[in-house]
Amino acid sequence: MTYKIPESVLVIIHTSPLDVLLIERVDKPGFWQSVTGSKNVEDEALATTAIREVKEETGIDIQSEIQNSGVAQLHDWHLSNVYEIYPVWRHRYAPGVTHNTEHVFSLQVPSTIPITLSPREHVQYVWLPYKEAADKCFSASNAEAILQLPHVHLRCSTT
Repeated sequence: MTYKIPESVLVIIHTSPLDVLLIERVDKPGFWQSVTGSKNVEDEALATTAIREVKEETGIDIQSEIQNSGVAQLHDWHLSNVYEIYPVWRHRYAPGVTHNTEHVFSLQVPSTIPITLSPREHVQYVWLPYKEAADKCFSASNAEAILQLPHVHLRCSTT
């Protein structure tokens, strides 16, 4: 059995006016979240994990968007959260692994970008103003990151 690596990314996808994309999990109806995913291999770069997970879960190809329109902007927040893995998902990790380190990124996209969900992972998506999105998230670390979005967005747009 191949176990998940307990190091992941959280990618908050948003528009310039800070509407945030949330996706609902297939395996847990009512659980809304931003894009998340673990590294495939230990030495995978975090930005590579973020780019891969965004494409897998939403169909957004960050590299193509940057080349074609220059609009998509992936930002590494240089922020990590360590959290306890929900017991329902611990079987995916090696025995004894109880915590995951999550690295936060954001991705600004145009509001017209098409979204194509991975049907094995998510059933629907919604764009919400950032405060509403934070309220809808089941994950506390995801909600906290969304609430920080205006400050990070401002900092990223001035650098």
